Amino acid sequence: MDSLQTIKQRFGIIGNNVVLNRAIEKAIQVAPTDISVLVIGESGVGKEFFPKIIHNQSARKHNAYIAVNCGAIPEGTIDSELFGHEKGAFTGATQSRKGYFEVADGGTIFLDEVGELPLSTQVRLLRILESGEFMKVGSSELQKTNVRVVAATNVKLIEAVEKGKFREDLYYRLNTIQIDIPPLRERKEDINLLFRKFASDFANKYRMPHIELSPEAQNYIANYSWPGNIRQLRNFAEQVSVVEKERVISLEKIMELLPNNSTMLTVTNKKDKNSSDFMERELLFKVLLDMKKDLNDLRALTLDLIKHKDSDDFNGNTQELIQRVYQEQDENQHDFTPNSYNLVPAVNTPKPTYQPPQYDYSDDVYDVSPIEEPESLSLQDNEKEMIKLALEKHKGKRKMAADELGISERTLYRKIKQYHL
Repeated sequence: MDSLQTIKQRFGIIGNNVVLNRAIEKAIQVAPTDISVLVIGESGVGKEFFPKIIHNQSARKHNAYIAVNCGAIPEGTIDSELFGHEKGAFTGATQSRKGYFEVADGGTIFLDEVGELPLSTQVRLLRILESGEFMKVGSSELQKTNVRVVAATNVKLIEAVEKGKFREDLYYRLNTIQIDIPPLRERKEDINLLFRKFASDFANKYRMPHIELSPEAQNYIANYSWPGNIRQLRNFAEQVSVVEKERVISLEKIMELLPNNSTMLTVTNKKDKNSSDFMERELLFKVLLDMKKDLNDLRALTLDLIKHKDSDDFNGNTQELIQRVYQEQDENQHDFTPNSYNLVPAVNTPKPTYQPPQYDYSDDVYDVSPIEEPESLSLQDNEKEMIKLALEKHKGKRKMAADELGISERTLYRKIKQYHL
């Protein structure tokens, strides 16, 4: 059995992350057996290397190894692809055909995106895993095969089981051994190693000088979230190698090229973060509208004080209005001290008798224009206004506006049509 370092060199795996090393060691350990293995990891983390490691380190390494992307095969033909068909089994079946399980007899089959299999195909797969038996499409003859199955998925199969989209018995049959592949954002120490390897490969491929990153740029990509994982990092290295004329890449250039909707925080659920940001903005909008309403109430109160010269009228009506307004503000915990205006005494201070101003109002001219009503508290109106402001800020660029609002560009486009913006 080969060592960990030998396996890394043979399959081109770069990195010294502890979780990654543990996953490789687990694959090496389980390889000599015929146990079914389920590889779990996000899209782009390199799940396809682990079935190869398992096959290469097993007694089946001299027999066939077949990789099947279950999500790329149409539902109507996947049974024929996996199990084969007889001549005349369906329209276009002009001759018999062997399926992957028959061709790979004695070897290994890698079922990528196994969570995309139709339920009817899952039943056939379960039978093969339990007894090695299958029937071609359009045939009643039972056949046997000896195949080691390694499956992989980027979805949570247990949730698919709960929703009835994946058979529970098949899940436990596949998940005899589970290997978890860490996302790139949890392998910060490996990111710059991978980037240099990719940059070197593309420099040799396109016959150009190697590119290098400034220390600040290296720190930035090490803390970038990389939602597309290693696949995204590789594509980014190729883009920089080909497009950039300078061979030393600065932090500013890296920030310009990487999508600005990714955060520098290593979050695992971006959707939840966007939802939280939107709720915070919504709450802030509500607070601002409440403050504007309070301001309008104060304006109305001030105008009423100026208009009423009669002391009895003030003590009977207006003073009650003052107390009600400031009592509501205290309940809302607004940072406001009415006593600073000599209108209502501070807490625990004896209440003085209000003395109206002693001067003649007869020649004064007052602004008695109607008080502006507070803006609508409708979330729909506020949402429309926020979208309009974001579009104006970014000069109509929908992608940048969507990033500012914390929503997807598709959602923003739908909102623009909805509000006729």
